[in-house]
Amino acid sequence: MTDSTLAPTESGEDDSLLEFEGTTPYDDYVHASLLTTLQQPFTDAPEEMGFLVTTQVMELWFTLIVHEWRAAREALLKDDFELAMDALRRSISQHQALNDSWRPLAKLTPVQFNGFRAAFGKASGFQSAMYRHMEFLLGDKSRSMVQPHRGHPRVYAELEEALVEPSLYDEVLAFLHRRGLPVPQQVLERDRTVTHEGDPGIEEVWRQIYAGPRHDPLVALGEALTDISELVRRWRSDHVLIVRRAMGAKSGSGGSSGVEWLEKRANRFVFPEIWTARSYV
Repeated sequence: MTDSTLAPTESGEDDSLLEFEGTTPYDDYVHASLLTTLQQPFTDAPEEMGFLVTTQVMELWFTLIVHEWRAAREALLKDDFELAMDALRRSISQHQALNDSWRPLAKLTPVQFNGFRAAFGKASGFQSAMYRHMEFLLGDKSRSMVQPHRGHPRVYAELEEALVEPSLYDEVLAFLHRRGLPVPQQVLERDRTVTHEGDPGIEEVWRQIYAGPRHDPLVALGEALTDISELVRRWRSDHVLIVRRAMGAKSGSGGSSGVEWLEKRANRFVFPEIWTARSYV
């Protein structure tokens, strides 16, 4: 006799794949049943669920991109160029997906946004701890941006650590220095807790790289960083447009000036010398 537990179902599936004691292996791995309980709208506005899901998806992308940039930073510290490039290339595809996640929110009208905006009170995207980790890894640092997290000791401690650690760009420049390029000493020894500003010496380093052989692996590094910088700029610019479309020039919910604050940040490039060096190649 055929064991009934192994007999195929009418759909052709093996019954042994359809019944489990307790949760499914899929749920044990992905935690889908937990993820799908985290959307808790405060209003009856039909757009709020989409806003919550989209924002939570963004947080997951932030987490993955931070993972990749940390991996790239650690690989550069060990002079493992190929491993670093693998992580950077993965992060480019991931950041493209992050940027695409704006689409569900891109056409919110003021009335639709106002239908649930009051429900999140003082909550604001700039309070995202994981997005702050992203910006710190980019070298866009500010101690004041850590302060909103003082009430959460673990998160605050992690951000304090990220504030003083070398950024991804810091490790890129240290790597280039070890490769014999003339990275200025004052840049290598700079205060890691402040935002990296453009430096003429670093601009010259990138000019030399781009003026050299076109297939030099360091050109590929520069282009990977350029892709990331461009994606960050587009992310910020899209954020400005979406906020302006949904709420105009109103003040931000978390106490910021809203669009004005976002525009100021959107107009800054990360890895600035990679862009300015192009004028001299």
